Amino acid sequence: MSAADPASRIAAWQLQAGRHGLPWQRTRDPYRIWLSEIMLQQTQAATVIPYYQRFLERFPTVAALADAPADAVLQAWAGLGYYARARNLHRCAQAIRDRHAGQFPRSAAELESLPGIGRSTAAAIAAFAYGERAPILDGNVRRVLARYLALEGDPGTTAMMRALWTHAQAWLDRAPADLDMQAYTQGQMDLGATICTRSRPDCPRCPLSADCAARRLGLQDALPSPRARRAQARHHCWMLILECEGHLWLQRRPDAGIWGGLWALPTFDDRPALDAACARLPTAAESLQALAGVEHVFTHFRLLMQPARLQLPGPCAGIRLAQDSEPASLATQRPRNPAVIPAQAGESAWIPIARLREIGLPAPLSRLLLGLYPPACDLFSGA
Repeated sequence: MSAADPASRIAAWQLQAGRHGLPWQRTRDPYRIWLSEIMLQQTQAATVIPYYQRFLERFPTVAALADAPADAVLQAWAGLGYYARARNLHRCAQAIRDRHAGQFPRSAAELESLPGIGRSTAAAIAAFAYGERAPILDGNVRRVLARYLALEGDPGTTAMMRALWTHAQAWLDRAPADLDMQAYTQGQMDLGATICTRSRPDCPRCPLSADCAARRLGLQDALPSPRARRAQARHHCWMLILECEGHLWLQRRPDAGIWGGLWALPTFDDRPALDAACARLPTAAESLQALAGVEHVFTHFRLLMQPARLQLPGPCAGIRLAQDSEPASLATQRPRNPAVIPAQAGESAWIPIARLREIGLPAPLSRLLLGLYPPACDLFSGA
């Protein structure tokens, strides 16, 4: 193995020193490989493992996933975040069922045409399941390439991505025809996750250290070039816990925005907006009980949720929460408070507290409601 062939060195290193105990390894099943690749997007392996195992117990095949209700899929995903992944996962399973007779396509190009599968994910599935010779370029690989070649610039920009794809393909082109694609593909992921880490890379143990340009120039900690950080915005909202006869009034979130497709508590910009929505209810707004605030950190902002509880006399049939106008934060296409979403026709319902575990709820709301109603329901309490 020569310095001109980093792919073979990575594959050999993986077989000897890479990760071999992950639950999605040692399989050629494209369903299991695809599921792990989607879950691992923007999420560390240690976090994914319990979700992956529970998800497979509930949906052991792509057919079982395709036939499942969307709410069941979102409930199983709750806590992993980036919920568009779960919605695309469900749509992709249905596409495989309906357009491919329940069988995964066998090439990266065909896989990339499915919902939620990008170029790198498609290549990883094709490499692991079918041994296809296709380059990947996830976050770990971008970091390894940027350091090995001493490439400056934000790896998320179009120009840098184009250059990185070119180099990723060049590594494969220089590798021998009998390159172990499973070991090479896994090795790139392992190298970035365990050796060439974001901070404090372990260069002495790296199979590429002898000719790594960043190490030679002392730039390991400077590359890849960091993205310009924006100040993290802080938002505040009120959430209503409206209870009646053992039911809670919940609203399904739109697909776009935070917690897309999940059920959530009605949410308001401020207390006057909450009071206005409660004005027509058979219990006065003065009966609202403010609870301890809950803060949740998203990728680009922090959200302080102020829950308020209101118990209504029965029967709850026919009672609806009045939200006749959109909150002010939705006056523009990109709301300044991404938490506040108005009620949508047909998207609100009285949900039995005892059945909350059966629907998709955001993890922070799941924990909040579990604390309020522990005897009545067994909510999923993901991280």
